[in-house]
Amino acid sequence: MDSKIKSLELVLRIDWSEMDTYQHVNNINFMKYMQSARVQFWEVSGLATMHANTNKGPMLVSSKCDFKHPLFYPGNVLIKSSVEFIKNSSFGLHHYLYNDNEVLCAEGHDVAVCFDFNDNKTFPIPEVLRKTMLHYK
Repeated sequence: MDSKIKSLELVLRIDWSEMDTYQHVNNINFMKYMQSARVQFWEVSGLATMHANTNKGPMLVSSKCDFKHPLFYPGNVLIKSSVEFIKNSSFGLHHYLYNDNEVLCAEGHDVAVCFDFNDNKTFPIPEVLRKTMLHYK
């Protein structure tokens, strides 16, 4: 990850129940970790507040995860997230998931759109949100 990018960081404890038959964290949990990081971004950027106040907010349209190294219990996962791109009504998040030894275990990408749940259509990212998102690009 480029050191010039201001990323959001989130540390989550790995739970024993997240392991699979191979005794490592099941792949679906990586998606849950990314979801937690994505929600954190929505909260700090103001997207969650905008949705609560107006019924307009982010809608996930794509999520992808490339697995690099297994995660194990006991341990933690550190997710570093940054804005990958900002377009008219859509934006992307890039997630890096690390274990306690700072080994990159997965890399993920999310695409979301700003969606008006009142009118069931996308809308342009408001300038105030765009400026906040740029802090994490």
